[in-house]
Order: sequence, then structure tokens, then C-alpha cells
Amino acid sequence: MTIGRGADVLTTEDLSRRDIEQIIGVADSLGSAVETRTSLDLLAGKILATLFFQSSTRTRLSFESAMQRLGGSVLGFADAQSSRATGERAESLEDTVRTVEHYADAIVIRHPAQGAAKRAAEVASVPVLNGGDGTNQHPSQGLLDAYTIWREKGTLDGLSIALVGDLKSTRGMHSLVYTLSNFRSRLFLVSPPELRFGDAVKARLRQRDLKFHEARSVDEVVSEVDVMYVTRLNKEGTGSAYERLLREYPRITLDTLRGCKDDLIVMHDLPRSDELGLQIDSLVDATPHAKYFSEVKYGVMVRMALLALVLGAVEPGGECL
Repeated sequence: MTIGRGADVLTTEDLSRRDIEQIIGVADSLGSAVETRTSLDLLAGKILATLFFQSSTRTRLSFESAMQRLGGSVLGFADAQSSRATGERAESLEDTVRTVEHYADAIVIRHPAQGAAKRAAEVASVPVLNGGDGTNQHPSQGLLDAYTIWREKGTLDGLSIALVGDLKSTRGMHSLVYTLSNFRSRLFLVSPPELRFGDAVKARLRQRDLKFHEARSVDEVVSEVDVMYVTRLNKEGTGSAYERLLREYPRITLDTLRGCKDDLIVMHDLPRSDELGLQIDSLVDATPHAKYFSEVKYGVMVRMALLALVLGAVEPGGECL
């Protein structure tokens, strides 16, 4: 797959190493606008529609910031209750998309149902970007996480990377692991047994001959890894076991990191809070390991790259038009 003018971005499963490296390159070239808090005019006159059927802070505002940094504008809703997209007289998802495509040049959609982004793309004549569909995929999250690793480590090859927490039902984690499967790093999959990746993900890793090891505790792997990526427990995917799993869930403190590599980076897709408090203790924030707020900045850069590519402002090779 090549991400270029008119392309949909629904999953990372179909992306090649070349696709990912292209996105990283474009994000890096456009990122100065984020660093200097300035704007470009690459998408002047273009409009992005953000259709968020689920609540969001980072994904929605990041896409909106990215579009405006590129000189474009944004419309949409942050709460489906404010539209005819839900409620007693709701229209179908397909009809909502068929309507909105006449208002905008691209659509970002977040929806609680798996496959919703694909349904939207099937009827839309403009590019559709998946901002998260149920427990399925969240491609821009997986890509910005990969970009964060690349920015902080200079490579996506030859690393030892721990993926920690709810691997089963966290959509961003699914997108990240498929992204990483294109590179040559070793993965440590740390979770309770009930929250491990499904067979399809493990089959993909084996197909790519990617080494991985499943563990139950961060303590088992902390001294070996270069990257520790933590995600929250997804209540949607755990059902009646949620309260028990929450008590058993990995939490990262300064004690947890004792014995880690000096240059370990700790990441999180945020929010890092749940009913029991912070999954990464605030004392970790002051250490050089903490990169979860850097991810927020890098996320704008990656989403700028995706929008510039699918709206044809940048060629797949990275040249601005």
C-alpha cells in the first residue's frame, strides 16, 4: 500500500516498511511548524471533518491542530449527541458520511463499533482516516508511537521493546504491533494471561520471523528493554473481569524502574489514570525516561504527515507540491 492522494488510513496491518518510513520522513520534514508554533500553507483552502462518536482529547485536538498547522480548517462534532448521528431520529453512519463529504476534503472518524471506519470509507469519495474503531485499530496512534521511538532512539531496528498492559483490546496497541512487525526489534509482551494478544497478532509476528516473549510482570524484563510502552486497561474489552484485572494491572513507579537501562524510554498512550490512580507514577515524569508527553507533540507531526499525504500536498516520496 502507498499512502498518497486520496488514500484511506484505516489500519496499519497493510502498511509496508516503506510506507512507514515515508510517513516518518514527511512528519520529520513538517515537524518544524510544531516545534516553532508556526503554520504552513500546504493545505490552505482545504477542510477536515472530525466525526467523533466517542470522546477524545488528544486524537481530536491533535488532528485539528495538524490541519490548522498546515493552513487548513476544521469542522465536525466532538459529541454525536449534538448531531443527527445518534439519538431517537438518528440517521445511519453511511448517510452521515455521505452528507459530510460534501462539506470537507477529508474525514477523521472515531466510533465505538469495530469496522465503522471501513464502512465510512466504502461510501465516502474523500479520504477517511480511522481515529479509532472499537477495540480494532487506531492507526495514527500506532504510527505516532513508532515515530516517537524513532525520534528518541534513532531507529526502529535492533531494539528491545516491552508492550505492557491490555494487549488484547487496546486498539492503539494493535496498530503499534503491526507497525513494529515491519522492523527487526525484539518484543516483550507483558500482560496478564487474559489480556494477551490474540492468535492473529502472534501469527503475524511469527510470519515476519520477529522474536517475541510473553511475560506477566514488568520486573521480568525491565533490565533488558530499551523502550517500555504502557497502555491502560480497556474496560470495554474485559467485561465482568474488569475489577479483578484492574487490581492486578501493571503500574510503573520509580521502584519499578530500578535496574533499568539509563536510556530507557517510557511511553503511554494517555490518559494514564483509572479508578485506582496513575498507571505511571507522577514521580517518573521528572526522569529522563518519561516520553509520554513528547508523544503528544510527535502526534501532531505524524497527523500533519498523514493529512498532507492523503490530500496530495506532499508526494509519497516526501516532496511538497
